[in-house]
Amino acid sequence: MKIKTVLIMFGFITTKKLLFQLFLNNMGINMIISQLSIAPIGKGTSLSKYVKIAIDSIKKNNINYKTNDMATVIETEDLKTLFKAVEDAHNAVLKSGAERIITELKIDDRRDKNVKMESKVKAVQ
Repeated sequence: MKIKTVLIMFGFITTKKLLFQLFLNNMGINMIISQLSIAPIGKGTSLSKYVKIAIDSIKKNNINYKTNDMATVIETEDLKTLFKAVEDAHNAVLKSGAERIITELKIDDRRDKNVKMESKVKAVQ
């Protein structure tokens, strides 16, 4: 069986697309988009103080992020960078006096094409 036939069977339209994606993967260009929410438990109804602490920690990691009403969306090139930023933010909230924290992380690690936060939003507008 020819390679091109196998690729088409697995949903790849052309070998050029596959080769380009392999190039991106090998170059580490794919972006991981994630959503982070850190909430201390038992610290009252307003959590803005802790959100600010977590965001300040994320800023120190020099990664692209955007905070919305419910969470912070983070864009990184690899999982190691993402996990370091999440760990730093989690620990920063702990150091600020929180004794219990719920940290939620959702990860979109897409390997079939190069995406960014903005491209996901544009796709639905």
